[in-house]
Amino acid sequence: MKQSNNKTVAKAGKVQSLRRLSLITLLVIIVLDQVSKIWVKTSMHLDENIVVFHDWFHIHFIENPGMAFGLELGGEWGKLLLSLFRIGAIVAIAWYLRSRIRDGAHRGFVFCISLVLAGAIGNMIDSAFYGLIFSESPKYIAQVAVLFPSEGGYAGFLQGKVVDMLHFPLIDTQWPEWLPWVGGGRLQFFRPVFNIADSAITIGFILFALQQKTFLAETEKPQKPSIEAAGAASQAQGSASPGQAEE
Repeated sequence: MKQSNNKTVAKAGKVQSLRRLSLITLLVIIVLDQVSKIWVKTSMHLDENIVVFHDWFHIHFIENPGMAFGLELGGEWGKLLLSLFRIGAIVAIAWYLRSRIRDGAHRGFVFCISLVLAGAIGNMIDSAFYGLIFSESPKYIAQVAVLFPSEGGYAGFLQGKVVDMLHFPLIDTQWPEWLPWVGGGRLQFFRPVFNIADSAITIGFILFALQQKTFLAETEKPQKPSIEAAGAASQAQGSASPGQAEE
């Protein structure tokens, strides 16, 4: 009985630790993501570029109405469908994460899923609320957006655009002239502009892919009764037999 109670207490402590890990991961990623987006939105005009470190790290402000790395579905209905899909995915991931934490999952696994969930929530905040709380960042005009404009935001609920700003053009050159179709054209890697939320999702998936065997291994295998425990149980049963016979 005492051994069983110790195991219960140990598991409860592990579950509490996993909850703290998940909550801290969610808060750190979401806060960093939103602070960086709000700063960019209220400090830079659309398509403005700031060179941070030589030629391979830029802050480049763009917006996209769709998914990560500029992928999108067309039109207002496409945007609404994408937002509803995001909400459903967030609910599903949160439910799955909660159940795995209660099962005492591997810490690395909880960290990876928390990264993915934090990234999904971060981009969902943009889609849900940025159209309501920001003025438009117009194209071709060096005009900075205003937070909580008196005339209202640039779009309705679930119609906001996701703010991207991280650009790492590690390679920026030209394709060889002799190559068909692309010869002489610009070769840039990494071309997409993204944000902290996108990074969290990508890192979460990569870490999970690299360590999935470890993460998905059974966390608590049922323990077979030891020889000593079996002997003690037999003795207890034997000592109880005479008393039961007298009755």
